Amino acid sequence: MARQSRALSASLSASLALALLSACAGQAGEGGSEERARPGVATGTIIGGTPKKGGTLTVLSNQDFGHLDPARNWVMPTMDFGTRLLYRTLTTFKAAPGNRGSDLAPDLATDLGKSSDGGRTWTFTLKPGLKYEDGTPIRARDIKYNVERSFAPDLVGGPDYAQRYLDGTEGYTGPLKGEHLKSIRTPDDRTIVFSLRRPVAEFSYTVTLPTFSPVPKSREKGVQYDLRPFSSGPYKIESYARGKKLVLVRNPHWDPATDTVRKAYPDRIVVQQGLKGGQIDDRVIASAGADASAVEWSDMQPSSIAKVLPRPEVKKRLSAEQTGCTDMLALNTSRPPFDNLKLRQAMQYAVDKSAQVTAAGGPALNDIATGYLPPALTGGRAADSPYGTSPTGDVKKARKLLAEGGKPDGFSTTITVSTGDKTRAEALQQSLSRVGVRLRIQSVDPSVYYDTIGDTENAPDMAISGWCPDYPSGSTFLPFVFDGRTIKEKGNQGNVSQFRDEAVQKRMDEIAAMSDAESADKAWIDLDSVVQRKSPAVPLLWKRKPLLVGDNVAGAFGHPAWTGQFDFAVIGLKDPSRSKG
Repeated sequence: MARQSRALSASLSASLALALLSACAGQAGEGGSEERARPGVATGTIIGGTPKKGGTLTVLSNQDFGHLDPARNWVMPTMDFGTRLLYRTLTTFKAAPGNRGSDLAPDLATDLGKSSDGGRTWTFTLKPGLKYEDGTPIRARDIKYNVERSFAPDLVGGPDYAQRYLDGTEGYTGPLKGEHLKSIRTPDDRTIVFSLRRPVAEFSYTVTLPTFSPVPKSREKGVQYDLRPFSSGPYKIESYARGKKLVLVRNPHWDPATDTVRKAYPDRIVVQQGLKGGQIDDRVIASAGADASAVEWSDMQPSSIAKVLPRPEVKKRLSAEQTGCTDMLALNTSRPPFDNLKLRQAMQYAVDKSAQVTAAGGPALNDIATGYLPPALTGGRAADSPYGTSPTGDVKKARKLLAEGGKPDGFSTTITVSTGDKTRAEALQQSLSRVGVRLRIQSVDPSVYYDTIGDTENAPDMAISGWCPDYPSGSTFLPFVFDGRTIKEKGNQGNVSQFRDEAVQKRMDEIAAMSDAESADKAWIDLDSVVQRKSPAVPLLWKRKPLLVGDNVAGAFGHPAWTGQFDFAVIGLKDPSRSKG
């Protein structure tokens, strides 16, 4: 699924963080999934009440979007932004905090789809009266075209469910040369039929992804489509200077009568990019001028919490929802040193996970991950680890495995991280040095991070990578992260470890073919332990997403489907006349 948004970038004392947030039930060893209230922090609630229509919402960001092209958009917060504001999908998630946000609603389609042929065929009917930003009708063949675009080798980085699920796609390279898939039929302008290679009971969830939004062939611009997606949603792009500023204005042809989810409260949405994280926090805390009507795009800096805690009027504007994702240290298994199993297993003991917790904001914003699958996919319980549960690691066991792997004195290795994760990389550097592993750090801008580590030929030995389930099923997690058949030369978005194991792949296929969801869920949990023993990655953290809003913002809550990012479908302003920009 979409990768995690960038990690918190500075350290924070445990005592300060604990003063902000209490512990969460259902974490390691507790077995529950109910969340306790977090004093002073809005979780599962809506900040600011119900918005009023009008005004300008400002989004303050330290980075550009990786991709806004719906065929390439597979980073969770960016999927939220794209599918809530610029383009619609066949189905979507309801706009609600907490568990209700995981429920589906029809979007472009009249219902959640109808399956036949034992779940191998899915038919969707489009609502009447759907239009693009220029008033032309949205047609079923436009959705077919965008799904086909997702196969184009130049349009890398997007969800690959179509490649996994659709029948007859072997060797297909997209529609740019006039070739089309027979497994997607559009008998008329309002009907689209998907033929799948195997039954997929959860296909109603699959079509929430931006792959299943419409792009008319006449608007095709290849890689340049990233700069100006053609709107089927409530807003359209007025201007976009990459890395600097994006301005959205209303799409006059979006009809709210066809859309039960999006409210489109603001008249304009301005995204200011390239700002520093601490600067963003200070601006939103102060809430002066246009910043009173602003929200944060990236996580609040842990160092800013000291500026929030003593001020109840600011603290009530902080959201810290669970991300539902797992942060991992991916080990590049395609070449030395991590083509050696013993050296990979040594990393499981060498990494000090408690230092990762501190570097990422403290124990109240992070839990130590004991497995790849997050608790949301394991019944609320933390996965069992075959490497024990010592939060600081085990230097003696790490050194023993290094010796068994032929490197008793350690080795030199590399890691590439987002600039926001440099503190975490330095914590890794320090913990690995305890066993003689010498780590060289390279940091890159967050907007190009996944493209950088997704270049398999030039990928580093290590990378901090996150994965989030697209919907509540292990089928949206383990196969994307550890199935060797998903590895791409460019735009390799899931299997950053480049892990190939035929036995694991065979078991994935067997689980995918199970008709009983409960049995499949248990099988995915069992497979998690199997993959852990092969050690393609070190599980690091299960995190929360702390975000601040200005004091004129209303309707703000972290949505569970998008790693706790604000739901842009329903956010707006208390008093539109106070906004500027």
